[in-house]
Amino acid sequence: MKIGTIVHLNETTPEQIAKVRQYGLESCQLVCWDMSRFTDENAASVTAASLKEGIEISALWCGWEGEAAWNFVDGYHTLGLVPVRTRKKRIENLKSGSDFAKKINVAHVVTHMGFLPENPTTDEYSCVVEAIREVAEYCKNNGQYLLFETGQETPITLLRTILTVGTGNLGINLDPANLLLYGKANPCDALDVFGKYVMGVHAKDGEYPTDPRYLGQEKRIGDGRVNFPLLIEKLKKLGYDGSLTIEREISGEKQIQDILYAKKFLEGIING
Repeated sequence: MKIGTIVHLNETTPEQIAKVRQYGLESCQLVCWDMSRFTDENAASVTAASLKEGIEISALWCGWEGEAAWNFVDGYHTLGLVPVRTRKKRIENLKSGSDFAKKINVAHVVTHMGFLPENPTTDEYSCVVEAIREVAEYCKNNGQYLLFETGQETPITLLRTILTVGTGNLGINLDPANLLLYGKANPCDALDVFGKYVMGVHAKDGEYPTDPRYLGQEKRIGDGRVNFPLLIEKLKKLGYDGSLTIEREISGEKQIQDILYAKKFLEGIING
C-alpha cells in the first residue's frame, strides 16, 4: 500500500504536490470544491507537477456547489445528490469533475452522495438512485469509477445502493473516521459488508458522536477509535493494494506534524 495525503486544486497545487514528495509520501488525492478550476491550464499544471515529483494522483475528490451543513440537523437537506433543489446542478458539477479527471488521467472520482435514504421502496430513494446512475454512466463513458465516500449512510444502505444503481463502475472510498463521526458503523466491521468495493481509503481517526445534533470529533491517527492494525489487516486480506490517504481536517503547522506522525504510524503497521 502507498501512503499519501490530500492536495487541494488551487493556485498552489504544484507547490502542494512538491511538499507531498518532501514529506516522503507517494500519492495524493486531489480535492476541489470550485468548479471554475477545472480548466485545461490547471490540468496541464497538475499533470506536470505530478510527473516532476513522481507523485501519483490516486483520485479526484469532487465537491459540488451550494450549501453544505456537516451535522445531523441540516445535513440531510444540504449534502450531496439527495437534496432535490440542488440535485440537477450538482450532477453537472460531478460531470465536470469527471471531465477534469480524464484530462489528468485519473480513473477514480470520489464524492459524498449525501444521507442516502434507508428505505429502498420510497420515491425519494428511487430518484437518488437515478441521479447517481446518471453520474456513474457519465464516468463510465470517461473510463472511470465513481466512488462513494463513506460516512452518511449505514454500510448495508451503501451496498444496496451500489447494487441498485448497477452500472458496474461503482466503488467505495473508505473513510473509517467518518463511519464513526456519523455514528453509522465500526469501520472494521463495515468491511465485512462492503469490503470488496473499497477502491480508496482515507487514513483518518475519530470518535462516535455524543451530541444528537453534531458529528463526533475527528482526531489524530492513533488517538481515536479506529483500530488501524485490524483495518489494514482486513484490507490486505481483501486484496486492497491502493493508497492510504492521510486526511487531517485542521490547518497550519499542527496539521503537517500530524500528517508526518500518521505516516510513521501507518508505516509501522504496514511493515510490522
